[in-house]
Amino acid sequence: MKKGNIGVTTENIFPVIKKFLYSDHEIFLREMVSNAVDATQKLKTLAQKGDFKGELGDLTIHVKLDKDAKTLTISDRGLGMTAEEIDKYINQIAFSGVTDFLTKYKDEANAIIGHFGLGFYSSFMVSDKVEIITKSYQEGAQAMHWTCDGSPEFTLEETEKADRGTDIVLHIADDCKEFLEKTRITALLNKYCKFMAVPIAFGKKTEWKDGKEVETQDDNIINSVEPLWTKTPSTLKDEDYKNFYRTLYPMQDEPLFWIHLNVDFPFHLTGILYFPRVHSNLDLQRNKIQLYCNQVFVTDQVEGIVPDFLTLLHGVIDSPDIPLNVSRSYLQSDANVKKISTYITKKVADRLQQTFKDDRKDYEAKWDDLKLFINYGMLSQEDFYDRAKDFALFKDINGKYFTMEEYKTLIKDNQTDKNGDLVYLYATNKNDQYSYIKAAEDKGYSVLLMDGQLDMPMVSMLEQKLEKSRFARVDADIIDRLIQKEDAKKSALEADDRDKLSEVFRSQMPVDTKATFNVDMEALGEQAQPVLITESEYMRRMKDMSHFQPGMSFYGQMPDSYTVVLNTDHALVKEVLDETHKATDEALEPIESELKGQQARLAALHQSQSKKKPEEITKEEKDDLEKTEKAVNEQRDKKNKILCDYAKDNKIVHQLIDLALLQNGMLKGKALDEFLKRSVEMIKK
Repeated sequence: MKKGNIGVTTENIFPVIKKFLYSDHEIFLREMVSNAVDATQKLKTLAQKGDFKGELGDLTIHVKLDKDAKTLTISDRGLGMTAEEIDKYINQIAFSGVTDFLTKYKDEANAIIGHFGLGFYSSFMVSDKVEIITKSYQEGAQAMHWTCDGSPEFTLEETEKADRGTDIVLHIADDCKEFLEKTRITALLNKYCKFMAVPIAFGKKTEWKDGKEVETQDDNIINSVEPLWTKTPSTLKDEDYKNFYRTLYPMQDEPLFWIHLNVDFPFHLTGILYFPRVHSNLDLQRNKIQLYCNQVFVTDQVEGIVPDFLTLLHGVIDSPDIPLNVSRSYLQSDANVKKISTYITKKVADRLQQTFKDDRKDYEAKWDDLKLFINYGMLSQEDFYDRAKDFALFKDINGKYFTMEEYKTLIKDNQTDKNGDLVYLYATNKNDQYSYIKAAEDKGYSVLLMDGQLDMPMVSMLEQKLEKSRFARVDADIIDRLIQKEDAKKSALEADDRDKLSEVFRSQMPVDTKATFNVDMEALGEQAQPVLITESEYMRRMKDMSHFQPGMSFYGQMPDSYTVVLNTDHALVKEVLDETHKATDEALEPIESELKGQQARLAALHQSQSKKKPEEITKEEKDDLEKTEKAVNEQRDKKNKILCDYAKDNKIVHQLIDLALLQNGMLKGKALDEFLKRSVEMIKK
């Protein structure tokens, strides 16, 4: 029997391994099984080269759990080890002390991946004693038994073992009893070892017999040794890819399509990326790409490998060239990572472009599922925008699809305003904005449907990308002002009539701290709506953007600002004005006379005082100005009160306002109930 210390240092390496090399205790099982796979693969390689002439036989790796003995055993029939190899790979792993050890391997993580010694020490995260029972494949080799309790001391002695290979026996510590549960080990094997290249057995298969589940004599193989991404694409059918997707994501909808990655230079990379049916929530489908290193699961946090927008994809990436730390759980900044990221982006763009060219009808049918993904990419990555602009689509409110260039050609003659700007009209809801859409269509204009989660950020970006172009929602203003072909048509109303009509309607608008209403007037034609409510494109867009950019939250807190547009050509608006004159002119006549007088006096005072320096204006002059301003406001308030009192009882005014509110989905609760009752009363008459 040989006893000794692990390495020449008295410093204990095990706490350091736990602290610096492995962030997650469950990693130990992946490392143990990976080492067994490596030993088996190396023996197969020796046999292929003729350096091992024995029978390979069954190479299945067995994982065995003994809850009573508190042990977990991983057994293989691979290379095995001699006493000298145990000394080299196990006892001297910390040959230069812990600090030197970490320094030595910090830039050589890939060299450690799959090496028995380091991966082996992860076992001490969950064990209070570890045994190695091993026999080398070499002819005449002596089986050896190594034991260590986690301290620098170990024992090494000869033992009996009938077959080549290695058994690692982990005596699970009391604070890690979860790893003695069959369900826990099953879950870890499925997570980390599902696609390892050597068969891995855990327990026996079961079957139903006499009303209960019983074990059979057949090993329960938990992995697929030749996963789909390792096969040649030309040998695979669509159903193969769909079946593999179901294996990866049992509860997901069928994918739209997929990309089979296979590159040997300047790095090695294989994998399959699936385009899922992306619905609405960006975060819902993240972290569905699984990263592997030589078929060993590493992580599903792949932000360092693929651009952020591609994390919406599902699937598998496998590359031995991705730099990892020794626990295989974190990515490091590296030139290869950038190359791989760029390559994947290009392959995704190429596949989308090819799909668009090969079968545009099918591509259009999938567009609504693809749009969120593609928009996200165009917004977040400049080089993807440059590629995607040729296959990104616009969809109009009739369900027709256009490339950006096709749509520009469609609208450039009819939707260019007097300043030479091309105006892209859009709606976010076909039903809610129907009247505005129809007004645009009546002018011969095309309207896009932009109801996606990222459409508003896309609008802002496209306005920067597309020369002399702007986007306007159809309800942002009256249609003639959205695409202004000539100077606005002057209203025939006198200023006094405009003031009266404006106050009649303004005074009856809802009082809401979350919304403000301004009244405007336009001659829209006799057939146009009598009253329209529009919302500023700029303010609405700023409020929309506040949901995406925290720095713009100020806009999100501001009240909504609406404009009530009165159509002065409409008979009902003219009727309201006529009735207002009949009902209020007599009462308003002395007030308006006094108001005009006070306004004239106020104008004269302003003119007089504007010629003086502030210090030259006397207190009496200041008081006179203040008194006159107060008199003007008093008369104006009297006038507005008379107009307001009249408007309160004018059913046509309220009906027109409520119809406009209803059209915009803004009439609710008590106001809606009153509108319905008033409508019934007016019909009866």
